[in-house]
Amino acid sequence: MMLRRILALVRKEFLALLLDPKSRMVLIVPPLIQLLVFGYAATFDLSQVPYAVYNEDRGSASRDLLAGFAGSTSFRQVAEIHAAGEIAPLVDAREVLLVIHVGPRFSADLQAGRPAPLQIVIDGRNSNTAMVALNYTRSIVNRFNDDWSEARGLRGPPARLEIRAWFNPNLESRWFFIPGIVGMLTLVVTMLVTAQTVAREREQGTFDQLLVTPLRPGEILIGKTLPGFFIGIILATLILLVATLWFKVPFLGSLPAFYCGLALFLLSGVGAGLLISALSATQQQGLLGAFLFMVPAVILSGFATPIANMPRAVQIITYIDPLRYFLIILRKIFLEGAGFGLLLDQFWPLALIGTGALLLAGWLFRHRMY
Repeated sequence: MMLRRILALVRKEFLALLLDPKSRMVLIVPPLIQLLVFGYAATFDLSQVPYAVYNEDRGSASRDLLAGFAGSTSFRQVAEIHAAGEIAPLVDAREVLLVIHVGPRFSADLQAGRPAPLQIVIDGRNSNTAMVALNYTRSIVNRFNDDWSEARGLRGPPARLEIRAWFNPNLESRWFFIPGIVGMLTLVVTMLVTAQTVAREREQGTFDQLLVTPLRPGEILIGKTLPGFFIGIILATLILLVATLWFKVPFLGSLPAFYCGLALFLLSGVGAGLLISALSATQQQGLLGAFLFMVPAVILSGFATPIANMPRAVQIITYIDPLRYFLIILRKIFLEGAGFGLLLDQFWPLALIGTGALLLAGWLFRHRMY
């Protein structure tokens, strides 16, 4: 009998969501748009870096070096400079990200076996972009050095770096960001759905009608929880398919471990959403409360900036952020092939946060019913 009453309330919640055009839009269109935008835009990789060449040397060595930049898909030459005074205007106007300056004795010094300096002038206003561009430049120069030494039978340095990147062989930042997007978008939609569920009843005047039904407070709470939970499962599955099939992000870990972590994460998200909804008198208040929770949750989760770089006091606050743990779960499952055994230290904090949030939401719900 109790199960029948809860299922009737769950059916009512789904109908309220699906029959409302605005709710349908929130559930379907924005998550897909955000996934595509983040998937293509949230990346530290650079392509077609605009650069200029200031070549004062006309020897074969400088031509070979510059040919490496011209043949790279990461660089695009937009200007050729003939005087040092032309460098600053190009960089100031953001027409180029870097300028390659080859000195007049570059080829002669190399032919004589002397070190030949190569100057790189780079726009450092965006430090992340500048560092990535410098790494690309360094790889091309290193390749030129290797080819030059090999062609002339020169002995290389005594120690030589051979770099191998584990878990992300091509160092594609998209592989790092997209698993995080699964958690972020799931949290956004789940919070938006659950943070307005009780507030909508109060605003529309149907909350009093709900109180005179045979449903007990606990059953009402469960009935309000399950729709957001199921919607989160469906949305995360959809995003998982897009991430693996469209963006080709590898999924190396355990699928049951993924859904176990997702279920625990959704309990936390639904609990926080119901907590906000119980405190809100209108849907607008519920929406504002959801955003008030989500923005710090995303910032403190380590989605874009490492938690280790945050001040110690802020790092302590991150321990109550469920998205922190779920992002670790996602990245370990996607890229490291982790299973249940390696994720238990992330599962139990999520279970603790979810249980606490739901208990507090239930307490507030009962005390604010009337």
